[in-house]
Amino acid sequence: MKVPHLIAMAAALALPAAAFAAKYGVEALFVKSGCSYCHKPERKSLGPALKDIAARYAGDKTAPARLLKKVRNGGGGVWGSMPMPGTPASVSDKDIRAILAWVLARK
Repeated sequence: MKVPHLIAMAAALALPAAAFAAKYGVEALFVKSGCSYCHKPERKSLGPALKDIAARYAGDKTAPARLLKKVRNGGGGVWGSMPMPGTPASVSDKDIRAILAWVLARK
């Protein structure tokens, strides 16, 4: 195969690979941060399903800032009687923001 063909093929694969890495990078962060213990993508577990969180806050421009505080400090009463514990200090606010953007973008 000629070099120009290889370059074109690599460029064509770069965009899907970047999207894949971005998606699974945040998903891996979600798991590593412990969020997946209580939250599942499509069904309620100990906490609400990710799709339900996204639906509840769809179109709410204040949601990311409000949810950052809730994820960081914990809270309860919105989704039932099970309180959500605060997030450990080892998880940065930047990581929480990335996870929240990923969750809120779900359909």
